[in-house]
Amino acid sequence: MGGKQSRSFSNKELNEVSMSQRREKSAGREDQPSLSSAAERIRRHATVHFGYSTLSLAMRGLDGTPSELWELRELQKLNLSMNCLISLPPALGTLDNLVILNLWGNNLSSLPPEIGLLKKLRVLFACRNRLSEVPEELGSCTCLEVLSLANNQITGLPGSLATIHNLTKLNLSHNRIVHIPTCVYSMRSLVFLHLACNRLETIADQIQDLVNLKILIVEGNSIHTLPKTLCFLESLELLNVDFNDLQNVPMELYLLSRLGRLACHPLDKGLHIIHNPLLKPIQEVLQGGLSALYNYLKPT
Repeated sequence: MGGKQSRSFSNKELNEVSMSQRREKSAGREDQPSLSSAAERIRRHATVHFGYSTLSLAMRGLDGTPSELWELRELQKLNLSMNCLISLPPALGTLDNLVILNLWGNNLSSLPPEIGLLKKLRVLFACRNRLSEVPEELGSCTCLEVLSLANNQITGLPGSLATIHNLTKLNLSHNRIVHIPTCVYSMRSLVFLHLACNRLETIADQIQDLVNLKILIVEGNSIHTLPKTLCFLESLELLNVDFNDLQNVPMELYLLSRLGRLACHPLDKGLHIIHNPLLKPIQEVLQGGLSALYNYLKPT
């Protein structure tokens, strides 16, 4: 089903809504009809895009959101990316039909607990903010399939996120994570896990529980050994462990047959490992490619 391109909400129009609010407050006329009138002006800019009720307020220079926005309970996709938002009100929880919420590129230091009321939410982009933690209530969003918290200041995740069993893509790159959060190992539908540029030193044996994982990226950490259990993830097609402190590899690595080759370009499938302080003979064997390494590792 096709759809129309979502029309941007201009700064002028946002200012008109804001000025209208101030006039109503100064006149002491904050009755429901006037609020609904302001909400209606915002609603006119929502479109049905590929079957979803969609509103984009991206790149508007917003440091706050119009209070009437939270009256639009029919919204399914809301884009607030690339603004100057420092917080979101509890009223976010009233948009209980949201399926996609894009908060990318703001100055958010936290997410309101009421985000847990968004029971239909499937995609949440909250990357490039200033988040230091994630509310436990996010674990109530059990329909989540895609969660991006990259480029924040996060050190961990609450255990409540272990209940998000439908999650297939999780991006935690460019944060301050020292240990992979325990809840991640319960997300057994994960296909994509991005943990690059954190402060990881180890990967727990529980990594073997992520049996559907196809892409694992942990480059740019301080990992010094890979667990043998990692080699039981037979669906892995891309394993990026570049720019760590690896000196050796587990003997069972040859079990990862779907990696196929040594990879260099960040987007290439295969094994990314050569940018490590690997010791001989592994370093020398790798010069012959991945097949040479696997032949070396296989028991005779």
